[in-house]
Amino acid sequence: MESVSEARERIVVVVGSLNTDLVIGLDRMPDTGETVLGNSLSQVPGGKGLNQAVAAQRVGAKVAMLGAVGNDAFGKELMSVLEREGIEQSIAVADGCNTGTAIIELADNGENRIVVVPGANAQVDPARVRDSLTSLSERFEIGVVLVQGEIALDATASALAFAREVGAITILNPAPMREFTREIFEHVDYLVPNEFEARDLVSQSDTRLDSMLDCVEAANTILDLGVRNVIVTRGEKGAVWANANGSGQAAAFRIVPVDTVAAGDAFCGTFAAALNRSETFAEALRWASGAGALAATRTGAVDSLPSELEVRELLGLTN
Repeated sequence: MESVSEARERIVVVVGSLNTDLVIGLDRMPDTGETVLGNSLSQVPGGKGLNQAVAAQRVGAKVAMLGAVGNDAFGKELMSVLEREGIEQSIAVADGCNTGTAIIELADNGENRIVVVPGANAQVDPARVRDSLTSLSERFEIGVVLVQGEIALDATASALAFAREVGAITILNPAPMREFTREIFEHVDYLVPNEFEARDLVSQSDTRLDSMLDCVEAANTILDLGVRNVIVTRGEKGAVWANANGSGQAAAFRIVPVDTVAAGDAFCGTFAAALNRSETFAEALRWASGAGALAATRTGAVDSLPSELEVRELLGLTN
């Protein structure tokens, strides 16, 4: 048995994507077949995996990131972001393919549309995921494993299965939606879709989840997939949750949205960090909601992610 002095540091491991985001600013979104003029173009680090890893690190967690980049300038820049943020790296450099890239259309009202070209993210394979997690588990206590939908499903399944073996908490943010298997869902402690993903998960892609009750009903239906908890994020409307013990909602913070691109990633990364330090479910939701709100008040992906102090100030925890 480990003594107190020998106890390993507890960490969040994010297994997922690293992308370069090319962000196009627009007055409004174009209709199908319509050409409009953009008013800005910027290149920023992103990818749901990278965003969530940085979000967790900035609110106080020790974080490790598993993923892949291309052997190009974009890949080198993304690895330097991890280094600057103090995140443990297990990043493969894949020859012969580009670093993952996202094209983001961002309207003045904060609405966005995103197209992701996976590139090197598709090279993350189950064997390497297991090897990397095994190596990390020899140095740290893996407290939480957080995954998304931007890498291969078999790699995601490998990460979740390993997490279950070592007793880690597992979180799946099913974005973008994929053909997630029953095996994957049964290894998930917390499934965190937004309203659109929740709609797809209950096979109601032609309907809207307009009300809180609609979302609660959907969350309860999603539990039948085998996950233990469902949290449906609703942007400015807050979030709803369901598990075997019941259901409820988390109130939103009043903000003026500027750019919602990484708000969901801020929510997921901060939720993982809070669980990693053994916060209650309710308090972890509060932290996650606060971080998501703050991220939506700023432009960019990584650049919008708040610090621990900023979230504490929003939550009134800086006495």
